[in-house]
Order: sequence, then C-alpha cells, then structure tokens
Amino acid sequence: MQSINHFLVKPVGNRYSNVKDIDGKSLILNSEIQNHQYINRLAEVISCPVASNKNIKPGDIVLVHHNVFRRWTDIKGREKNSKAYFKENLYLVSEDQIFLKKHKNTWQAIEGFCFVQPLQFKGALDKIIEHPNKGVVVFTDGVFKKDQIVGYTTFSQYEFVVDGQRLFRVYNKFITIKYEYQGNEKAYNPSWAQSS
Repeated sequence: MQSINHFLVKPVGNRYSNVKDIDGKSLILNSEIQNHQYINRLAEVISCPVASNKNIKPGDIVLVHHNVFRRWTDIKGREKNSKAYFKENLYLVSEDQIFLKKHKNTWQAIEGFCFVQPLQFKGALDKIIEHPNKGVVVFTDGVFKKDQIVGYTTFSQYEFVVDGQRLFRVYNKFITIKYEYQGNEKAYNPSWAQSS
C-alpha cells in the first residue's frame, strides 16, 4: 500500500509513553490524553509516498509531531483519534510532520532542521542552569556541523527526548549565530530526560 503524499507509519511501542518500569513494576506517569509530553513520537515507516523526495526508506525510525498519535476529546466529550489515524495501529503522516530519521542506527535531521542540546552554565549561587538560546548541534541536516555551538532565537525551539538526551528541534533559519568552541562548555541534560 503506497500513498501519493503521505508516509504510512506505526508507533514504536504504544501511542503514549506514559508508563515507566521500576523494579519490574509499571508506574503510570500520566493518565490524561491532553498532555503532549507523554505522547510517543517515534514511528516506524511502513511505506513511503510516491511523490516524496525525502531519503526515508521503509523500516526507518522517524521522530514525528506529537499530534500524530494523539487522541483528543471533542466538544461533546467523545474521545477521537487524530486526523493522521488510518486504521488499527497505522497512521498517515505528511512530510512536514517528520523531523528526524534513524537509518541503520544513525540519526539524521530532516532537511531544514537541527537538533541542539542546551548548554549549562553556573548562575547565581553557583547553581547549574541551562543557557538560554544557546546549545551544541547534535543532529544536523548538513547545514551546520555536528558539535558546533550555535545560538537561536527565543521561542524557536521545540523540546524532544531522543535516546535519553533532551534536545531542541530548531529550524535552520532560526539559528542566528555560530560561536567559537572554548573547550569548557558542558551539555545540560536533566536527570528526568535520561530515564525516559
């Protein structure tokens, strides 16, 4: 089955990633469907569209928009699937809802995007905090170099957790400056991101 404009994907695991295994027991972190932070964003590509110029193949793992697998409640209180829902465990995803792909165990950003890990610095009272709007490039589409330190505009980033790292997806056009590497920069990765 092949669509003209949409990728056919299935979630890796469940639709929601709101259960954590602790000592062999399941802990439910969230039970509401509205919270986008607990929606699974990893999908496996089943088939690619006929009219796609992206270098994505069936079997690749992709990072998708949080609304792809989301369920929601309409104004009458009825629970509904997202508009991407096709049939049992299969979803139709447009190209603009895919941000990162994993092919042969290597992540690569889709054209137009970078994934940046925020940097830390010592704030008042020597408290380690996140540096606003500054980070190191982790995944790139080739426009910026991996491990390059960049600055980006306020409100241009969107948070993802990829392989236990808290990263920001940033459009390349919102990266405003490239910093020189000083050698003392450290990535900021909060403990809650490492455990997901």
